[in-house]
Amino acid sequence: MKITAEEIKVFLKNVVTMIEAEKDYLCELDRKLGDGDHGVTMSIGWQAVNEKLEGDLKEEQDCGKISIVTGRTFLSAVGSSVGPLYATGFMRGAKAFQGKSELSGEDLKDFWIAFIEGIKERGKAEVGDKTMIDTLQPALESLQSNFGKSNDFLSAFESVVQAAEKGMESTKDILSKRGRSSRLGERSLGTIDPGAASSFMILKTFLTTIKSAQVA
Repeated sequence: MKITAEEIKVFLKNVVTMIEAEKDYLCELDRKLGDGDHGVTMSIGWQAVNEKLEGDLKEEQDCGKISIVTGRTFLSAVGSSVGPLYATGFMRGAKAFQGKSELSGEDLKDFWIAFIEGIKERGKAEVGDKTMIDTLQPALESLQSNFGKSNDFLSAFESVVQAAEKGMESTKDILSKRGRSSRLGERSLGTIDPGAASSFMILKTFLTTIKSAQVA
């Protein structure tokens, strides 16, 4: 499969649209566990990215530059902990795209592995901490395993999204161990972690985008 720079920009635009649609839901999850602003924070970051997509990145064809600018823009716009996490993900992932206007399945696999490993390294969280890592670690393991078997990125990424969804759902049954929500103790049970939810939504949006691109 081949994905172009324009299709990467469509993915980013689709994330902007998705975050706006899910903003209130993400805030509702966060109200049960933290400050209640996760949806607003993500919206601020992605609206800043959207401005770049409509401005500096409009004609850009280097997928690496698109990813670097996305990461830097998100970091500049978002002061909370999620800013450095996504910034690190996009900037680490950019190395797989550097100088390329068209991407292979191998490139996309390398991007997402670097993206998730960058977030893990920056955030220092582990599976079971009730964070986005509960979504992303199963996604990472699924991608490494399934792409290695099939060498087919699209089918491998369908499995990634399934694994990520299970990971996200698992956070309902986990006690919060990090951040403000860790003070809630038993009251943190029964609610999906908002960061786990938004990271799953981004992975799902990527899958939807590349499936549409293949049909087109």
